[in-house]
Amino acid sequence: MNDREVATFAGGCFWCMVKPFDELPGIIDVVSGYSGGHLENPSYEDIKAGGSGHYEVVQITYDPALFPYERLLELYWPQIDPTDDGGQFHDRGEQYRTAIFYHNEHQKQLAEESKHTIEESGRFKKPIVTNVLPASTFYPAEEYHQKFYKTNPEEYKQDRAKSGRDEFIDGHWKNK
Repeated sequence: MNDREVATFAGGCFWCMVKPFDELPGIIDVVSGYSGGHLENPSYEDIKAGGSGHYEVVQITYDPALFPYERLLELYWPQIDPTDDGGQFHDRGEQYRTAIFYHNEHQKQLAEESKHTIEESGRFKKPIVTNVLPASTFYPAEEYHQKFYKTNPEEYKQDRAKSGRDEFIDGHWKNK
């Protein structure tokens, strides 16, 4: 029995997408990186410039017996604005769009079902634009991006505070 699986999520700036998943029972690792584009071995500068087609993503290695994929999805959606197709919060551009990259048909089915549930919830006035896409090559980001909330806690807090992410989460997800 395989005790490890991989999930890949795009939710805007990958710095803000690591902490919600990191250090939970059953989560083995969370790696910031790039996926979905056409440029081989992209650098952060390539991604930041746009045009490569890549998304900033987090790739999560997890034990599905301890942390099932459904729970990952439940944790993913409240981290994002699923109605924004131009980026996330103050991060604008194709590299900051939202997407769920599935690694097998079971993940695809669960991702599509969860998206449908969000669409039908009435929580948002605008359409849900988060893509459900087949996983493609994952490129880990440079080391200085990994676990940024731990290695640069003050910069992380400042960036997150000015992004508008927390206000959106509080307004759309808390206690609903």
